[in-house]
Amino acid sequence: MMAIFIILASTLSFGQNSKQTDFEKFEVKKGTNIAHWLSQTKKKTEERTKFFTKSDVKKIADLGFDHIRLPIDEEQMWDENGNRYEDAFQLMEDCVNWCSEYGLKVIVDLHILRSHHFNAKVKPLWTSTLEQEKFFDLWRDLSKTLKKYPNHLLAYELMNEAVADDHNDWNKLLVSAFSAIRTLEPERTIVIGSNRWQSVETFDALEVPLNDKNILLSFHFYKPFLLSHYKTHWTPLKEYKGPVHYPGIILTEKEFKKLPQAVKPLVKKWVNVEFNKAILLKMWQKPIQKAKELGLPLYCGEFGIISDAPQKDSLIWYEDMIELFEETGIGYANWNYKSDEFGLVGNDGNKKQKLITIISGKKTKTKL
Repeated sequence: MMAIFIILASTLSFGQNSKQTDFEKFEVKKGTNIAHWLSQTKKKTEERTKFFTKSDVKKIADLGFDHIRLPIDEEQMWDENGNRYEDAFQLMEDCVNWCSEYGLKVIVDLHILRSHHFNAKVKPLWTSTLEQEKFFDLWRDLSKTLKKYPNHLLAYELMNEAVADDHNDWNKLLVSAFSAIRTLEPERTIVIGSNRWQSVETFDALEVPLNDKNILLSFHFYKPFLLSHYKTHWTPLKEYKGPVHYPGIILTEKEFKKLPQAVKPLVKKWVNVEFNKAILLKMWQKPIQKAKELGLPLYCGEFGIISDAPQKDSLIWYEDMIELFEETGIGYANWNYKSDEFGLVGNDGNKKQKLITIISGKKTKTKL
């Protein structure tokens, strides 16, 4: 197995043909997402200003991270007529400036559009040319503010977790959005993921613009879902409070038979299914192959486990994930920095020290 990791580490040294100097390249190794600040939040004015501050950026840098992924939502940044909320734009700029001061890089991620939410049943973005042009205009407007920052400091993520019925709908929209940015910023690194939640399974269907080395390929990884979203209130798993294990068989046949009849349909597909470090690596092969074929860097922009999941199993999973990132040379950002559900820090500011130690790459292996 070690031989496989050594080969991967050497073959995943992507992007060697870039025209930029080493100083100008946008390269990221380990980071964290700044969720629920300019995205997926009801916080306004003073509450939002206090939620994430310059001191948080310093703490992230002191922990040894080299970047943040900054999700922003259309409804947080612009009104329905496309006019800016200047206070939100100021917070975004402040964040980039803080990161520059403390040596962190930034990926600005256009997370949720009014016309596209990754879990919504109706997504007008895929059927309305008006909404598609509006999407491109959002990036044109962002560029007006962000293009002043050097390419080695800041990257753009086109859209978080595209979910189209047809993979080609995302591929066509991706090309148009990519071109809109390239017209304004020829060498800005652009982060691109596959259709259907940036999952590893769909990466072979992703069509990446050719002859452009300033691209960072990105996948998200929350496998096994029964562990990562254990008892999550926004999924059907909110009804499941039974056993879950990692590594090994996630739910045994014997355990399944003892479950209440009502929850059995929710978890039947996980019975006697095994997960471990080697299996996780095998699941990554489509994005790994795509990156190798194109000579581009690969990045995991989201991964994590809900805080209510069994702690020991969760920490071992995190350890395996970080080891795999290090052994394959894939950069990463955990979901997320500050929250009571997935955070490195709770909303009250208390640190989850064991998790921080693992995600920051300072943890030795837990004994089973």
